[in-house]
Amino acid sequence: MAKKSEAREIIRLVCTEDGKHYVTTTKNKRNTTDRLELMKYNPVLRKHTLHREKK
Repeated sequence: MAKKSEAREIIRLVCTEDGKHYVTTTKNKRNTTDRLELMKYNPVLRKHTLHREKK
């Protein structure tokens, strides 16, 4: 069971090139207050692209 006051939250990383593909992950909202940006693989474009956090 998860606690109500957990620091980790589920976020969605959306591809910046096509805007359709997304990946879900978790982040610690206390330690990482700014938006997350990661290079992830987009299977539609068949290459690694920049994915940014979207609320």
